Parts: sequence; C-alpha cells; structure tokens
Amino acid sequence: MRIYRYLLAAPVVLMLICPEISSGAEKTKDDRVVKDGMSVSFDYTLKDTDGKVIETSKGKAPLNYIHGQKQMIPGLEKELTGMKVGGEKHVTVKPEDAYGPINKSAFQEVPKEKIPANGLKVGTILALKSPDGRVTPTRVAEIKEKTVVMDMNHPMAGKTLVFDVKIVDIQPPPASASPASPTAPAKPEAPAKAAEPAKK
Repeated sequence: MRIYRYLLAAPVVLMLICPEISSGAEKTKDDRVVKDGMSVSFDYTLKDTDGKVIETSKGKAPLNYIHGQKQMIPGLEKELTGMKVGGEKHVTVKPEDAYGPINKSAFQEVPKEKIPANGLKVGTILALKSPDGRVTPTRVAEIKEKTVVMDMNHPMAGKTLVFDVKIVDIQPPPASASPASPTAPAKPEAPAKAAEPAKK
C-alpha cells in the first residue's frame, strides 16, 4: 500500500520540478544582438530597384564584418543594428547612404593608346593604376577620336540598393581584429599606367 501511495505522489513531484527546468531553458535563450564591436555573419541578396539580382551569398559563405568599424555601407549597417541571430530584414538603401551620388569630376579622359584594343567598348570595366599604385575599377563611358572617357565612380554610385538579409551568427570579435578602411569610393586620380581589362 505504501508503494502505491509513493507512485501516486511521483507525478506531483515531477510537476513541481518541470517548471524549474523550463525556467532554466528560458535563461539560456540567445540574446546576442548586432552592436558595435561584434563580429557579425549574415546572408544577403542584393537587388536593384527593378528586382534584378546584383549579388547574393546564396551557395557561398555568409558575409562577415565587425559592426561599427565602417566595413559596411552606412545605410545597411544602421539597419542591421539591434538584429538577433536568425533575424531577417528587407532593407532599401538610398545612394547617399550607400556609395554616394555620381561624382561628375570622376569622369576623366585617357589617351586612346593607353587603352588595350579589347577594352575599347563602352561599358567595359578596366583596372587603372593611380600614381600611388592603387588599382581602381573603371568603366569606359565614352570613346572619342583620340581619347577615352573613363568613369571612375564606384559601379554602384548613384544607385538605390535593395537588400534581403538574414543574421547567421554574432560573436565577440577576435582579439587580433583591427579596424578596416571605410568602403567609400577612393578619390579618383589620373592613371599613370596603361589600363588592363579587369579580371572577372
């Protein structure tokens, strides 16, 4: 009879214990958020305003950066702030918060003989070297009789960008992490060497 009473009492004991177990699970809830100094990994698909895909991380490793160190265009970084692991968001970024408006002074004329024959086509992307050795992707904007007009703006300057993002992971940055250079387009300079077609 005593054994029978003990078995009846067992469910009551379990009922008293289970709320504590449940409470413990809630305490281990992932509360990491995207904030300055955190190492953030996210998947993304970038489109133009017509819905055409420009870039995507699908089938590739997620994009990783340190939040707050200007490794990301300002408009997107602002929208990622406060997101949690698993969070998804649709983000529209205006040119002034992305790669800036088109800079008219970034159009420069280059002697035609400095351009390889296979680069003499409007829309071709060439890699130009500036006097200090920097390589700048540059678009052939116009071909004249003796010169070629090169557009040294960032390829996405003046464009509104549309992102679909999903936060994959958030971690403290490694001790060796150091600030990266801002993603703003470099100030255009006259090329010192002949252009070469950009490698795809």
